[in-house]
Amino acid sequence: EEDLDAVKGEVTGILDRLKRERTKFDYEIRDLMEVLPLMTERDAPVVKAVAQGIMAIFDREPDYVISPGTYDQKHIARIGHIYDCIAYGPGILDLAHRPDEWVGISDMVESAKVMAIGLNVLLRGTAAG
Repeated sequence: EEDLDAVKGEVTGILDRLKRERTKFDYEIRDLMEVLPLMTERDAPVVKAVAQGIMAIFDREPDYVISPGTYDQKHIARIGHIYDCIAYGPGILDLAHRPDEWVGISDMVESAKVMAIGLNVLLRGTAAG
């Protein structure tokens, strides 16, 4: 949730100081990919619908997190101007897209149930079938 320019300024400030202090130190910064942070409001319909599904399947309130990575939500919001969008699914976030990433079959089934309930809430206004 930090301002991107402020963070870049902190980094270049440290590197500039090192450059002044160390005669053989130099650096160059090149942006390879820049993705601005994005978070859907907790009171958005899709957030509340999926939260109902999580409560129904897991009997607990959901954890609200900001993914450390990037995915298609940014395109849906910035290009499609649809801001009621979230990323939800099974798996351990800290293992996502890493060599040891895995998802259990029961996790897939439970996640599908949560999404089915969420979709039912969005389309019918109820968690019950």
